[in-house]
Amino acid sequence: HVQLVESGGGSVQAGGSLVLSCAVSGNERDTACVAWFRQAPGAERKRIANIATGGGRTYYADSAKGRFTISRDSTKNTLYLQMDSLKPEDTALYYCAATVRPCTLIAREYSGWGQGTQVTVS
Repeated sequence: HVQLVESGGGSVQAGGSLVLSCAVSGNERDTACVAWFRQAPGAERKRIANIATGGGRTYYADSAKGRFTISRDSTKNTLYLQMDSLKPEDTALYYCAATVRPCTLIAREYSGWGQGTQVTVS
């Protein structure tokens, strides 16, 4: 299992930027994919972006394309999500997650989850 701890959330005005970080520790060698999900009140948890740990291939949800950038610093064991041009509809609890399986949009396929960090855009 891996342990994940998110940070970097906060409140920002529309059009602003935030950078989320996710510190990853534990048995990282088995991790094939790390991802960012978000969950708004009353909504299901949805994948925003992911990156394969082998090769670095990325995926972005349509809502994130052109505005968000996922990256990973393997030397620091940290996952990032650069969020630009934020909109009120980006308001949600953001989670990082890890899986030993290939990247997928299915949340239950991810065995490691952080506690979440709140992003509020007004």
